[in-house]
Amino acid sequence: MRPEVQAELSPFLQTVAASTEAVLLLDYDGTLAPFRTQRDQAFPYPGVALVLQEIVRDCRTRVVVVSGRDASDVLPFLNIHPRPEVWGIHGLQRMKTDGSMEMPSLDDRTLDALSDADRWLGHQQLRHSAEFKAGSIAVHWRGMSEKDAKDLRARVMLGWGPIAEQSGLDLLEFDGGVEVRASEADKGEAVRTFLSEISPAVPVAYLGDDTTDEAAFLAMEGRGISVLVRPTWRETAARFWLKPPDELLDFLGLWLKTCVEHSASRRNSAKTVHTMDKGVR
Repeated sequence: MRPEVQAELSPFLQTVAASTEAVLLLDYDGTLAPFRTQRDQAFPYPGVALVLQEIVRDCRTRVVVVSGRDASDVLPFLNIHPRPEVWGIHGLQRMKTDGSMEMPSLDDRTLDALSDADRWLGHQQLRHSAEFKAGSIAVHWRGMSEKDAKDLRARVMLGWGPIAEQSGLDLLEFDGGVEVRASEADKGEAVRTFLSEISPAVPVAYLGDDTTDEAAFLAMEGRGISVLVRPTWRETAARFWLKPPDELLDFLGLWLKTCVEHSASRRNSAKTVHTMDKGVR
């Protein structure tokens, strides 16, 4: 990790180490895992799942994934125990650690508009490029040539634009595609909801890569730190920037190392006090 970034992160990590509880809020694709054309092959960067498992076990840290994926798609990739809480479809779903799922009922206007967006894909013979989720449809062009991706983007924006405008759906671009989705799906709102449920004293970090994470970065203002995880820098509301996978692993490794060293120091201090007490007697 760049020395100047590590120096800036150090005070926050010391707070994490000294706390009885901490939280890691993590996007998945592009943050913990590289983008893949075949989305079922988007396994985490080597070492990421292992260090997250150690953090959960040794650092009193609650890991929460906030992803554009369906919540049930994330857990098999990470295989962390106890399994993390997952907010899927940009926060529209909430899968708790016991496997129970929370999701708002979508109104008829939203459902009809999503059906219209699906029918448009069928008429355009583009359903093969789409990902269908509860409350949203995403079209991906990752892996296409620049020209084909540009053409597909233009077609989808032209076809879905009026549907979104008339129905109140959100039409948002992400790295490698575009998604039409229920307006309730918002990572910023998901983060605000989660933060309202924990003590303001709990140190929290949010790590994300995409434009869809910007709402979450803004929701983190005044609470912990926000980190852009991306090979190249771009304008962002995040406080820090890390390049994956090496700097991401450095960050997670420092989180773990600081916690373990602090715990060992506390144990040694307690042992010394106990020994002195025995000597006094």
